[in-house]
Amino acid sequence: MGPINELWEILTLVTAVVLGGLALMVALVRGRGGRSPDLPPRGPDGTDTLTDPRSRPDADVDDDDPAGGVLVEAPAEPGSPTLERPDSARGRLQRLRARLARSNNAFGTVLLALLSRDGLSEQDWEDVEDTLLASDLGVEATTELVDALRRQVRVDGTTDPDQVRQWLHDDLLRLVDPTMDRRIIASRTEEHPAVILVVGVNGTGKTTTVGKLGRVLVAEDKDVLFGAADTFRAAAADQLQTWGERVGVPTVRSDVEGADPASVAFDAARAGVEAECDVVLIDTAGRLHTKRGLMDELGKIKRVVEKVAPVGEVLLVLDATTGQNGMRQAEEFAREVAITGIVLTKMDGTAKGGIVVNVQRKLGVPVKLIGLGEGPDDLAPFDPEAFVEAIVGGP
Repeated sequence: MGPINELWEILTLVTAVVLGGLALMVALVRGRGGRSPDLPPRGPDGTDTLTDPRSRPDADVDDDDPAGGVLVEAPAEPGSPTLERPDSARGRLQRLRARLARSNNAFGTVLLALLSRDGLSEQDWEDVEDTLLASDLGVEATTELVDALRRQVRVDGTTDPDQVRQWLHDDLLRLVDPTMDRRIIASRTEEHPAVILVVGVNGTGKTTTVGKLGRVLVAEDKDVLFGAADTFRAAAADQLQTWGERVGVPTVRSDVEGADPASVAFDAARAGVEAECDVVLIDTAGRLHTKRGLMDELGKIKRVVEKVAPVGEVLLVLDATTGQNGMRQAEEFAREVAITGIVLTKMDGTAKGGIVVNVQRKLGVPVKLIGLGEGPDDLAPFDPEAFVEAIVGGP
């Protein structure tokens, strides 16, 4: 019996060592991938008081909704040598003006060539009108611009190229409307951060726009937080988190596929309040403007967020190359949520500049930002004067 007892003791010791090693490994894994030290403690029932929607009686979510988001801290503070330093928003449009001019070169060149002809015929004026319509200016604005130009040519009796350029510059600038307030609401009130909701259809560049706008705000010394409420596209949260990590912006996200986007948006707003951020930028999933259920979801996201902090901006991201289809998208989104501004992306390619006038007239809200390239700092505040000068040259 002696050898058997010794074997049993050895087996018992080995088992204890193995179990102890497993426990140590679990503790190490939890230590590396566990909760951020800035997150609040769990409630008495084990739920997370920030991230579990069922622990929040005021959240507009169902009991069977997946959990919301968790806060992923950026690796370092803004300004750290390990982080990128975004270009200031001031002067970006001027720096990128040549690129914008190339995008609209054909539009402006054709117009000036037509209007500078001696003895403009009815066919010439029809060609001018066709050129404006082809630029996505819209029927109403095209008619208004052509009528104004015809009056000026008739009264002045000249088609001098410099004079024509002056008329075209002034009339286009009036249509673009420099009086519209294009400021982004991005300043904290006494109690709440500014909340910006970014919406649009698939493929317009919403997540990229959120990342680039975050860089603009960081360059303006704003304390920014991202909310990754696009929970339907697997890579969206990773993409947004990467944008944030480059400039020191934390991200609230969910690692649960199909998590309720309203819960994630709620958690982002709550985290922004508790961290006393200046701005919370919330990315939403792309949705077809014809899908009623998905459009209704936008209204829910906005309602839920406003239980925590008012939504000061709802920015609609439009692909400037989509023309009239983009206009239909814009009108549908405006019916569902109160759009406060437009972001036009892909203005550096085959975009037609007239969409700026068209979308502003249809929605009654200004174009606030334009994307002029693929670079991280190629998002610029929209400047009507610089935009018109890029088309026709200076007055």
